[in-house]
Amino acid sequence: MAQASNYNLDQKFDFTAAVKKVIFFLGGLGALLLLIGIIAAAMGGHHEAGEEAGHAFHWSKRLFANLWINNVYFTGIAIIGVFFFAIQYAAQAGWSTALLRIMISFGNWLPIAAVLMLATFFIASHDLFHWTHSYIFDITDPQYDRIIDGKGNFFYWPMEKGSFPIFYILRMVLFFGFWIFFFNKLKNLSFEEDIKGGTSYWYTTRKWSAIFLVFFAVSSSVSAWDWVLSIDTHWFSTLFGWYVFASWFVAGLSAITLVTIFLKDQGYLEMVNQNHIHDLGKFVFAFSIFWTYIWFSQFLLIYYANIPEESVYFLERLSSDVYGPYIFVNIVLNFVLPFLVLMTRDAKRHNIFLKLVCTLIIFGHWVDFFLMVQPGTLGHNGGLGLMELGMLLVYGAAFAFVALSNLAKKPLIPKNHPMLEESYHHHI
Repeated sequence: MAQASNYNLDQKFDFTAAVKKVIFFLGGLGALLLLIGIIAAAMGGHHEAGEEAGHAFHWSKRLFANLWINNVYFTGIAIIGVFFFAIQYAAQAGWSTALLRIMISFGNWLPIAAVLMLATFFIASHDLFHWTHSYIFDITDPQYDRIIDGKGNFFYWPMEKGSFPIFYILRMVLFFGFWIFFFNKLKNLSFEEDIKGGTSYWYTTRKWSAIFLVFFAVSSSVSAWDWVLSIDTHWFSTLFGWYVFASWFVAGLSAITLVTIFLKDQGYLEMVNQNHIHDLGKFVFAFSIFWTYIWFSQFLLIYYANIPEESVYFLERLSSDVYGPYIFVNIVLNFVLPFLVLMTRDAKRHNIFLKLVCTLIIFGHWVDFFLMVQPGTLGHNGGLGLMELGMLLVYGAAFAFVALSNLAKKPLIPKNHPMLEESYHHHI
């Protein structure tokens, strides 16, 4: 019987000029669309953002909202790569050994994401988060907000509410700091295992993976509250942390699947067979249904309770001419499409189906974050136009370049992983 050792386990991904050219083209196209979108928005001039806001709207607010959408979205895909890597060790999984380097490569975006998130917040916090305005905490001000004042310590403690949101910034720095620490720890252990071999690295990686997963369980939910839920400061949902995680997870799984198929098409990952691809397809299929379950559970509970402070979140989206249609785009791309296309066993093994579905899912879950962020930041001044599509392409190209360029630095297969043989003989 053939063994995994019969393959070239030192094979590296050659990040060729042709592949880079495609990424640069997409990034350049995105930059062009973004520029055209900015010019079009700027030429549209200033106009009132509605009676409720009472402030003049400027095109830069839309730019900042798009920065925030993509910052949060691609941060999620990056940390999901590390999360899925850690899951394999914590679950003592063997089937996925040949795919581990793809998962962990996504984490290389995290340091860049940290800088972008912090910079965007310091530059644009007043345009993104209503709770950053000091007047809403001043009881003598006509715009004083009792509800936000009651939540103020969550952002500002121990400072005075309405001053510097030190507690919020501290959490962001803490989350990124630990995520980057765990990513580097797990990555370095995997690379050291290539050099020294033995089973000790597997046990050590499993231990660190378990610690990371505990931290991630808390930090992923709290970051969802901080970075997305706090945009709609009056609203709350006990399911929101799960909801954001589910959206991140499906998008991350789709990205892992696309990179795997891309490498297979390029002649790499000889050990990876249709059974591995099938498993990735099953993950995408299953967690698309999981995301839909969370979406529907959140919606249904709020719908039949019909409490004004809860239902307003969906009303301002469903009843909006700007956002209403995208609710249905969201459901079709993220549930109906993967459910119908990936239902059969053969479809999960068909590269063309998986490429199509995973690409649309990645766009679909970006739409999901678009619906989470824009209504609360821009009101009816938002929309999905050239600025949004351009920013998505720029971020997507940058993320792909960072992940693939780092993937090319080390061998694609963890050659001394103790479960490598199991992965090679994986069959379902």
